[in-house]
Amino acid sequence: MYNSLSLSGRLTMDLHALNNEGSEGNTMQTRMVDVLTFGRDGSREPKKHTVNAVSGDMFKHILVEHLIDESKSASLPLCAGCKTFSANRIADDDDFKKTKGWNKETKDSEILGSALQRCVIDDCAGILITSEIGKSRSIARKSCVEFGWVVGIPELVTTESYFHAKYVPEGRGKGSGEGENLGQNIFHRPASSGQYAVVVSVDLYKVGRNDITLEYPVDLSGRLKRTAALLRSLMNTFLKPTGAHRNTQNPHVVNFEGLVTLSRGSLPAPLVSPLNHGYIEELEKIATALNGLDQNAPAIELKRFHTMGEFAETMAKLTQQLGEA
Repeated sequence: MYNSLSLSGRLTMDLHALNNEGSEGNTMQTRMVDVLTFGRDGSREPKKHTVNAVSGDMFKHILVEHLIDESKSASLPLCAGCKTFSANRIADDDDFKKTKGWNKETKDSEILGSALQRCVIDDCAGILITSEIGKSRSIARKSCVEFGWVVGIPELVTTESYFHAKYVPEGRGKGSGEGENLGQNIFHRPASSGQYAVVVSVDLYKVGRNDITLEYPVDLSGRLKRTAALLRSLMNTFLKPTGAHRNTQNPHVVNFEGLVTLSRGSLPAPLVSPLNHGYIEELEKIATALNGLDQNAPAIELKRFHTMGEFAETMAKLTQQLGEA
């Protein structure tokens, strides 16, 4: 079984508005970030660029939404909060908070272990359990999945603002600026297009593991099922990237290319940002160096994909391998 997985890729999306800062008057402001790159023109001097980006929080939210559906489909356990997609997760599960026998002597590790057994989302996506079980507690469960910003590649991404007007069938009545959504109002909405750098790390060995005792309260069969659901959800995240304004600005997902790296041992699956134009070559060199440490048992595997279809095939094969384990 693999211990970790990393994803480095370039996602091409056109005419989306998945992540925005807010509005100024009747104009919506898209999210922009500053990044440093170097090496495009052969120079080692870094250059600053301002580009459109979608936050890692947004893509983590997308993954969790898909993971809830996958968990329900596979009959995996979900707490009462996660069944309704509550941001509070297991803190909204009254049965969990009122577990019999818990008191001030109850160890944090016992409460965490119970939470892991009770819910896939709290296990894979992380949770901060705040409770008054005998004493004030704050028990952290780190997420098994880590998303970076999905950030536009300089010179390969653009954002424009477009004029819209609300349709009023009875005529062009006067628009209201006093907080009422009446009459015909005009507004400006952004649309971004381009190639975006994607970085994701998944610590597969942490699925079902208690962070305090470092033991597994979830058995091997349960961990394999949870890991398969997690990988399917990661695939679904890029097949259908949900977010803001999808009702009229459903992203045109044009292509996805990159590398999935896998590790079977203690070495982490390597990750290089696609903001580096030579990220594929860098990952291949890293894998060769790490595998050279023990040629009899290479620890790092690389799975290259050039299209969205190849990415789906790669992730589907990985989930099938887990099902056959």
